[in-house]
Amino acid sequence: MFTLCAALRPATAAWPGVEADMRAAIVGCGLIGHKRARSLGGGSVVVCCDRDEARAKALSAQCSGATAATEWESAVNRPDVDTVVVATTHDMLARVAEGAASAGKHVLVEKPGARRASELEGVARAAKRAGVAVRIGFNHRYHRAFRKAREIFDSGVLGPPMYVRARYGHGGRLGYEKEWRAVPEVSGGGEAIDQGAHLIDLARWFLGDFPVVQGYIGTYFWKMPVEDNAFFLLKTAQGRVASLHASWTEWKNLFSFELFCRMGKLEVSGLGGSYGVERLTCYQMSASMGPPETTIYEYPMEDDSWQREFADFVEDIRLHRDPQPGVADAQAALRIIEHIYQERHS
Repeated sequence: MFTLCAALRPATAAWPGVEADMRAAIVGCGLIGHKRARSLGGGSVVVCCDRDEARAKALSAQCSGATAATEWESAVNRPDVDTVVVATTHDMLARVAEGAASAGKHVLVEKPGARRASELEGVARAAKRAGVAVRIGFNHRYHRAFRKAREIFDSGVLGPPMYVRARYGHGGRLGYEKEWRAVPEVSGGGEAIDQGAHLIDLARWFLGDFPVVQGYIGTYFWKMPVEDNAFFLLKTAQGRVASLHASWTEWKNLFSFELFCRMGKLEVSGLGGSYGVERLTCYQMSASMGPPETTIYEYPMEDDSWQREFADFVEDIRLHRDPQPGVADAQAALRIIEHIYQERHS
């Protein structure tokens, strides 16, 4: 049996739980900073900060009443700031997050959160001392297809999970080897820490921790000192396996995440835009086996993961709950990546 479920575009309204008086500082005014600023819903941006003043002014001009700044310390210490969104290059993520938490601000820091797991230790200590929430921006958990996949998975209708097979990649662009992601001191690494971090987080979300880590990284095309492809083979204590491949030589943008369970499979493909229409396909086996009952959920509308993620962060703050994903989740993903990097140099 085959069913196609066409999702409807939601009405435009403030997201539940986003409070109108949530005042934010955006640190890092590049592409992701712009996305984060638009995601605040009922919240307000009071300051946009970037060491490039032109970028800070460009974003502040799009945020009613916001000012521009070039020094992140002054931005995070402002008394009219409640929460700080950190969307800098990887080398500054943990540093700014720790400074913001130390100043008593709640923090949403873009994935992967740091270049190395150890860089997040200070963030965790500062958050605990100040009693503030720190969330890591693994927004892929909030894509509509993954929200629906998690709902089906949690219902138990597909039985226990067995393994994950996932691929994520793009083809770069002219001059990609000269951008900051190609500088290991700034990025912390290549594709493993870039799109690979998302795949690891999603695999952990469904399967749990991976004490067994194997993998390989290689630089096949781009002339850069970091990898353009990363391959992971991860195993949980229960024997569940995740096979992951992140690539900067995909050429045609691709996202594919398959979760195989005892009585069926969940397959998320596409992320919208150049990755194709976001889609969840649920294959549910019958007791007699044979062809599975297949249901497809399509989400052709604009991605709302950034808004939903921030709304959940506001609920973390309101309910005094530990954010998920938090610092520990980022550290777990980074330790897996570090293990692969260490294997390369051993």
